[in-house]
Amino acid sequence: MDSKVKQFIESGILESYFTGSATAEEEQEVFSMKQQYPEVQQEFKLLEQDMLKLADWMAVPPPPGLWNRIEADINEVTLRTPQQPQPYRDYSQNRQHSAPQQPGYIEVDAQNTHIRVHKVWRWVFAAVFILGKIFLATAIYFYLENRQAQEDIQELKQQLHQIQQVKPR
Repeated sequence: MDSKVKQFIESGILESYFTGSATAEEEQEVFSMKQQYPEVQQEFKLLEQDMLKLADWMAVPPPPGLWNRIEADINEVTLRTPQQPQPYRDYSQNRQHSAPQQPGYIEVDAQNTHIRVHKVWRWVFAAVFILGKIFLATAIYFYLENRQAQEDIQELKQQLHQIQQVKPR
């Protein structure tokens, strides 16, 4: 075996090609080397067989009855009677007349700029707002207390340091 071919096979480019991490240049190199050298083509086939074995080993079988459910869904779609599409109607010309309501659609009034909310949600929003203010005030209080405690600790450390310097040894 040629040293160039052996070096190419051992470089790991074939493995990176199979894992999909090879660059475009490396893919071109794999294709050209595979066409030129039968040893590379043989190693390529061996790696391909190994990848197939690995895929078979790691495969997860589908749940039982899946094929029957897929087949039933396809049969349901294909056995339906085809429906004719409804002709297009332009309702934008005449806003005064209400458009016929179709199931699944909500008529939207573009003129109104307010959102209507159920009365229960108003109380929920008010409670959340008030709780937010209470939590904010509590957080500020504890922040200030912590800052004061840190200053007290610093002052005590300074006093202790002064006492240790004055103390005779």
